[in-house]
Amino acid sequence: MNTRCGYVAIIGRPNVGKSTLLNHLLGQKLSITSRKPQTTRHRLLGIKTEGDNQIIYVDTPGLHQDRHTAMNRYLNRTASSSIEDVDVVVWLLEAMQWTEQDQQVLKLLEQIRKPVILAINKIDRLQDKSKLLPFLQEASAHYAFSDIFPISALRNDNLQELEQKIIELLPLNSHVFEEDDITDRSERFLVAEIVREKLVRTLGAELPYRLTVQTEHFKHQDDGLLHISTVVWVEKASQKGIIIGKQGKKLKAVGEAARKDINELLGCKTYLQLWVKVKENWSNSEEALQQLGYKDEL
Repeated sequence: MNTRCGYVAIIGRPNVGKSTLLNHLLGQKLSITSRKPQTTRHRLLGIKTEGDNQIIYVDTPGLHQDRHTAMNRYLNRTASSSIEDVDVVVWLLEAMQWTEQDQQVLKLLEQIRKPVILAINKIDRLQDKSKLLPFLQEASAHYAFSDIFPISALRNDNLQELEQKIIELLPLNSHVFEEDDITDRSERFLVAEIVREKLVRTLGAELPYRLTVQTEHFKHQDDGLLHISTVVWVEKASQKGIIIGKQGKKLKAVGEAARKDINELLGCKTYLQLWVKVKENWSNSEEALQQLGYKDEL
């Protein structure tokens, strides 16, 4: 058997560039991105099949030190469980940064017995490149990494070399997914994530953590359009007005931006409706989280 196939978890603290790395490794946008932490909330598979090799990337939420809310506890459970049954782990660390959250990731890695590649991200931001080598040497002293790669996920620097190392570490296995599969998630899920991305990028610092999005209606109609209806859930009535904006302009702009990405993703024209509703304190309720699709992966 010459075929290789395996699961590769991309882990790291919040906002270190995991979803950006996944999208660039896949060569297409699958996972939503923003500069705000907690953008990735779900375990997401990104499947890349080339010739005899199939890499099943596992994008994970960032590990959070704050565990006061049910949402943060869910994110940590999802991130931690995602590395239990994979074949390779890619730990993403920001160049010249070592935080308490990075230390938390290291403690998690010390509990597993599988190859770990360290990818030092955002090297394109370094003003003084001479400082990188000492940082790499310091990082390598923390763990017996299979390899270390300085990369820029945003600019595709060294990603080909990183992926070649990943392939070398994959087990000899039959492929799990079909050659054309790109993810295990449904189109309804991806649509909701696109809407949430546009909201996160549009809104201020705090509100994105207090909203979530569900796709309620998804059906092709006789007019030739795919009709989609999504609900934006917030925790307080006062948050509805912030999202909708004056004369509905903010929500309309979010819808227009989301529809463009959805049309491109699905390859068809869509009619998108957005509704904003209140479910009080949903982010701190285990029951509400499950109702809204935040379920622990088996």
